[in-house]
Amino acid sequence: MTSKQRMQQAMGLQSPERVPVMCQLAVGHYFLHAGVKPMDIWYTSEGFAEALIKLQQRYKFDGILVNLPGRDPRYESFIQQIEKGESEDIIRWKNGNYTAFPHDDNPHYYMNNGTRYFPTFQEIEPEALFYVEPWDLTDITYPFTWGFESEPQPFDDFFPEYHFDTIKLVKAKVGASVSVHSEIFSPWSQFLELLNYENALMAILDDPGKAHACLERLTAGAIALAKKQAACGVDAILISSAFAGAGLISRQHYAEFVLPYERQIVAEIKKSFSIPIYTHTCGSIGDRLDLMMQTGTNGIDTLDPPPLGTVELEEAKKFLAGKTFIKGNVDPVNTLLYGNQNEVREDINRRIEIGKPGGGYILSSACSVAPHTPPENIELLAALAEEIGRYE
Repeated sequence: MTSKQRMQQAMGLQSPERVPVMCQLAVGHYFLHAGVKPMDIWYTSEGFAEALIKLQQRYKFDGILVNLPGRDPRYESFIQQIEKGESEDIIRWKNGNYTAFPHDDNPHYYMNNGTRYFPTFQEIEPEALFYVEPWDLTDITYPFTWGFESEPQPFDDFFPEYHFDTIKLVKAKVGASVSVHSEIFSPWSQFLELLNYENALMAILDDPGKAHACLERLTAGAIALAKKQAACGVDAILISSAFAGAGLISRQHYAEFVLPYERQIVAEIKKSFSIPIYTHTCGSIGDRLDLMMQTGTNGIDTLDPPPLGTVELEEAKKFLAGKTFIKGNVDPVNTLLYGNQNEVREDINRRIEIGKPGGGYILSSACSVAPHTPPENIELLAALAEEIGRYE
């Protein structure tokens, strides 16, 4: 059985020959461990594709999540100079702004006065929104423009062709054997990234009507992007809804500002494509698993255990079994980052014992694997899945 088949069966709530393994790695982990230049990973489709495949092969993952957009191949033409530092480089752009580029974490783009740009809620016009990509080369812009372009794209041709290059490169290399997934940001995540978190949370209290109008437009863009990714042949689509847990919003606000828009995305994709769609939400989600299921999602990702979140795998398994697939629950901080080999082995064994029965479980870190996580700890996931994760 190939990794792709193994993942397909698990996402279909079946029991493959063993529990599949697939983690999302922090970008900084690729910088440190992929053997590819960090600049190439962040700024080129080819570099990120190479890094994704190298660490998938090293860790024997059954799936790859392509969670950065393809990059403009002209990016070097916009660079003025690069200032090398001991732990961080500074990229000076010809427009006067700069990017702080840590050697072990996500880069961020700054105005020439040292601040990051976010529009105010007052200046936002909902009809000017379509999709907001937080990991674009120049971070957040409004109206949203790709990279160093001066004008926004028309909504009927919004996503540049290079946006899909990384997916195509990974699919061409491993698509017949490994499950390749893409990512879209949920309307709620886009809204928070656009305004910066505190301002976005205040906005839903100050003017909920306008907030809903913004979310409706961002939903249209998310649907358009997901359909284009699906047309590239991805095996599943992840809706990144990281900021929809109880640490940020209540059940009531989740039901009002998250659920209806994610439900619309899932429904629209399923009208045209028969691939799994699953949801990534971090932190405290134990009180809203029922609401998450109402979106029509095929799977729930992360399931952060205490103390990071509020999900006990035993309870989640009882509630979700036969309804959605489950991916995650291995503590990426206290277990994978800081745990010794014995502690990691014990924790992973426990997750497999709970998640394995009846199928529909993918062994994974709860949230992203941290940059400095020891590779030998990550390697234990696939090793133990082979050792004790086999079905009869």
